[in-house]
Amino acid sequence: MRKLKIVPPIENGNVPLMRPAGLAHRHLISLLELTSAEIEYILDLAQDVKAAPEVYQNALEGRTLAMIFEKPSLRTRVTFELGISQLGGRALYLGSDEVGLGKREAIKDVARNLSCWVDVIMARVHSHQTAIELAEHASVPVINGLSDFEHPCQALGDFMTILECKGSLPDVTLAWVGDGNNVAHSLIHGAARLGIHLRVATPAGYEPDRSVVADAKRQGADVTLTHSPVEAVAGADVVYTDVWTSMGYEQEAETRQEAFRAYQVNAQLMRAAGPQALFMHCQPARRGEEVTDEVMDSPRSIVYQQAQNHLHTQKAIFLALLS
Repeated sequence: MRKLKIVPPIENGNVPLMRPAGLAHRHLISLLELTSAEIEYILDLAQDVKAAPEVYQNALEGRTLAMIFEKPSLRTRVTFELGISQLGGRALYLGSDEVGLGKREAIKDVARNLSCWVDVIMARVHSHQTAIELAEHASVPVINGLSDFEHPCQALGDFMTILECKGSLPDVTLAWVGDGNNVAHSLIHGAARLGIHLRVATPAGYEPDRSVVADAKRQGADVTLTHSPVEAVAGADVVYTDVWTSMGYEQEAETRQEAFRAYQVNAQLMRAAGPQALFMHCQPARRGEEVTDEVMDSPRSIVYQQAQNHLHTQKAIFLALLS
């Protein structure tokens, strides 16, 4: 695998990037389905788009995105809707009341009907199986905007941010502290393909899914699971956390509060990581729980750069799948 580094700013127009064969008109449900070259292409393209947005402002003129939301969102809705509009297309918001996936109407019928009208579908859903079923029956690309098992678009934006801050991705050490959730799963899949060393610290019983870790290790990934936050962050380039209770697990909130208490990312834990460590969070953050204000608002926090870059990676995803 080549060394993925920051692409220099574009001069005198766009520098064409070689798209891997087979990426166009694909679904994006999991990073497990993408090769190293395909992930690298999307990240290179995102840098390109960020450096010269005017080059791409009409790239997807006339294209329409359908956005299905079973779960609320700030960052996902804004970055997908703005992303397609800044490329010349338009977005349609479809809430759970309008669609009722699998309740008001069969998932396969929703997929087939939308395929008659729109060019791409983004779905932010409860069950990962819903995203899979939409993709199975849609004749246009389906993008997983979040499911209970993966959050591939989040991970792509995160990798872009790490690349910007650290200069390259291979041999970066990323420490995940908290729940082995959907974001963790996508980071594991991506780290396996990008040469990132990943350490995951969770309480017992909250580890990432075994199949995700096994898939990553078959790819030659360096993934370490531990129950010690201090062990995970020692010497890490990036310390990353997420909420202790993700959407859909609210009934476990009290139990999780107790289980995760020692996994708060605070000034003490960041000192254990070392002065080189940056802080990331996919947001929304529950300040005072998984992270303190002191860390969230510190100069080492790159959470807003991380959020900003999701606009650029969403645009790169559209361009990779549609153009």
